[in-house]
Order: sequence, then C-alpha cells, then structure tokens
Amino acid sequence: MNREYELFERFPDDSMVWRGNVVGLRNVRFALQEIAKSTTNECVAVYLPTHEIVDRLNANPDRRALGKPVVFQIAYDESVAITRSLFLRNLGYEVCSGLGNEAAKEILRNLQPRCDLFILGHTAPKETRSAMAAWLRANYPGVPILALNPPEEAVLADADHNISLDGQDAWLSKIASLVSRDDAVRGPVP
Repeated sequence: MNREYELFERFPDDSMVWRGNVVGLRNVRFALQEIAKSTTNECVAVYLPTHEIVDRLNANPDRRALGKPVVFQIAYDESVAITRSLFLRNLGYEVCSGLGNEAAKEILRNLQPRCDLFILGHTAPKETRSAMAAWLRANYPGVPILALNPPEEAVLADADHNISLDGQDAWLSKIASLVSRDDAVRGPVP
C-alpha cells in the first residue's frame, strides 16, 4: 500500500509550513533531502490520518533531547494501529507505525527514526511476531521490545517485556516505565 505523506518545514518558534507531499515510503527521504538543501530548519514527513512523523531531517539535537519519547509500533491491523497511535499521542508520546513486519523493517531501514520503545501488536500469529522481535533485537540492541499479547498467549519469548491486553493499567504503566515517563495518563487501551 502506498500512503501519501505530507512534508513540512518546522521553524524555531514551532510553526510549520507545508512544503509538499510524496507517495510511498521509498520516496520520503529523497523528497525531504531536497527540501533540506534549502533550509537549516527541521524538515518532517507526516502521515496525516495518524499524525505520525515517519522521517525528519535537520532535527535540532537539543530539541530532540527535550522532546517526546518515541514509540514505534509494529501493528498488524490498520484500525488498531490508528487507534493505538492516536491514544499514545494523546498521552504525550510521538508514535511511528509499521503495518506488518515488512513495512516496519522498510521504515526502520530506510528512514531510521529514533526509537525509545518498540511495541509489537497482538493480532498476528506468534511466529510472525517472534520473527519481528528477533529482527528488532539484532538491529536495535538496547531498545526495549514490549509485546502486547492476546489473553490466551501470555508470553512472547523473544520480547523483552510482555503484557496481556486484558490488563490496561499494566500496559500503560509498563510503557511509562520503559520510556521513563511517569506522567502518563490512564485511559482505555485500544
């Protein structure tokens, strides 16, 4: 699926100006590089339906250090991915998503977003989720992997942390502790 991404330039006062759009993840980096050639301001690519920033150039390191924790979710159902993205974003996290293992790998390989936590969705078979966890561990050592598990599957052995989706308080508390956010607000789990 080729999504359309909007390109923005962000000024030091946090105002943003639209600089165009591009179709397909493979084209995002090239389009941002073209914009970044003419400015030192931060340039970002956003998937508007979920407000996900999928790539950025010219990011101010001081700003990133003070910014929101970045959660990268690997989801296997688009409606769940959108709901979970909006939910986490409302709690103060920046969220990037890959719909399925291959899309997630493409984003991570080509766009290399900064990640503070990986979340593996619960709707794919265990083998699919385990393969993704192994890939993440090999390519992003040190970044915690949280598996959201259906109630009948308590543990995904390849993940660093496991939470059953039947316990929302544990899910939110675990995310907050893994990204050192103790101000997360509790709400319904998507």
